[in-house]
Amino acid sequence: MYDWVVLWEWVEIAARWTHVITAVAWIGSSFYFIALDLGLRKTPSLPPLAHGEEWQVHGGGFYHINKYLVAPAMLPEHLTWFKWESYATWLSGFAMLVLVYYLGAELYLIDPTVMDLTVGQAVAISLASLAFGWVAYTTLCRVFVDANQTVLMGALFVVLVAMSWFYAQVFSGRAALLHLGAFTATIMSANVFMVIMPNQRIVVADLKAGLVPAAKYGKIAKQRSTHNNYLTLPVVFLMLSNHYPLVFATRWNWIIASLVFLMGVTIRHWFNTRHARKGSPHWTWGVTVILFLIIAWLSTAPMRTVPADARTEAAALRFAAAQGFADVAGIVQGRCSMCHAAAPVWDGMLWPPKGVVLETEGQIAREARRIFLQAGISEAMPPGNLTFISPEERAAIAAWYRDAVKASGGDI
Repeated sequence: MYDWVVLWEWVEIAARWTHVITAVAWIGSSFYFIALDLGLRKTPSLPPLAHGEEWQVHGGGFYHINKYLVAPAMLPEHLTWFKWESYATWLSGFAMLVLVYYLGAELYLIDPTVMDLTVGQAVAISLASLAFGWVAYTTLCRVFVDANQTVLMGALFVVLVAMSWFYAQVFSGRAALLHLGAFTATIMSANVFMVIMPNQRIVVADLKAGLVPAAKYGKIAKQRSTHNNYLTLPVVFLMLSNHYPLVFATRWNWIIASLVFLMGVTIRHWFNTRHARKGSPHWTWGVTVILFLIIAWLSTAPMRTVPADARTEAAALRFAAAQGFADVAGIVQGRCSMCHAAAPVWDGMLWPPKGVVLETEGQIAREARRIFLQAGISEAMPPGNLTFISPEERAAIAAWYRDAVKASGGDI
């Protein structure tokens, strides 16, 4: 049993490592080519049919790049296709979704206090929602094909907000934000697989046949590539959100996720404007900071005191002596210690998560801050609320912590 659990843990590590590496490769190439497109210049020395050129220096050498909106007059023998970064990122990400959220649905995907689902129902909703995302997005692109692209992005934002709310009504907070990231990443990867690459293949086939490719194929591919560029930063944030309970385990997590998409737009707008040599719209950073502060306020709205660190023995003693500690200790031992124990009794768990043990009153007092953040003012723990901790019990934890800090004058 031990060997199997350890092996499975390493399978997850390999999948996560692959996902991070391929995502870095995809994001890097995406950012590079958008910057390259925006920096192209028209010069008198351009070759026939060329749209623009760019000179770059890197790694001790110089690069002279020409771009053709449709295609060059003659197809070169070798073409470098940028596709596997996207495909590998999505495939490894989906593998993580299966390994962590589908196979660990009771811990990470389902929260009975949100919606009492079976594992099969939860997985079916997850898969259907990812498929719906692509259908809804590509339909919007077709409907608004001739409209201002800002209108199209506004329509897409409405869909993303709706999905943020939907996921928060169906899954655990952790899974809700992760799924919104997967929802968006599926759109991005499908853009490459379903639109950008097929359009490029049509252009190459026309060139080989001696035909002049239609300009619309390159235009559509460029549109989808630009959308991917603006969606990248929010996806990265959402994929990291499961590490931060103040993001996913709050009442307003769906609004936080929605605002993150706006931050992604403002940040990319600054970089894209700079790369296009159209100035430096510094106002975008002001808007980004304001959005970030709103997110921070939403995540900490239930808090009334600044969290303290109870890792010192003196602080632990003060928390242990605070009013309500006996009740809190009973709650934690009853709701948390089956996993947070030196020898966890939860099936398949061989060590306490993050090494946190909550079996004795002393251990509980030393972890006061974590307990307050994870189970008091947020619903991060227990995962999926598997032990059915009640709102009253969470309120008791939060009240105990705040009273302890208040009684000490903020010294703990």
